Amino acid sequence: MTTNASVSFPLHQALTTLLEDHKAKNVILLDVRQLTSLTDTLVICTGNSHRHTKTLLKHVLAFAKEHRLEVLGYEGEQDGEWILVDCIDVVIHIMLPPIREFYNLEKLWGSFS
Repeated sequence: MTTNASVSFPLHQALTTLLEDHKAKNVILLDVRQLTSLTDTLVICTGNSHRHTKTLLKHVLAFAKEHRLEVLGYEGEQDGEWILVDCIDVVIHIMLPPIREFYNLEKLWGSFS
């Protein structure tokens, strides 16, 4: 897991651990509080297959329910290529390798800091 040094959200870090425990690859936690008012943290990870990304989504939703994180919504479950989960102060991106490589969100958000 790669973490922005200023991230100090234990619950968000627990979420990244959950993803890693379920075999998500290259899990990154980014503190974007200084860049946007829409969310505090981005979690970006890669799934191995469409089925894997959908399974990771189920684990994220169960985690959110267990920890009383409000899920504003989620998208992309149908295709499973890029699943976005909006939990207001944390937004989770679960992507297949080619999609993650193409959009390169780490570089995009890192270029603003």
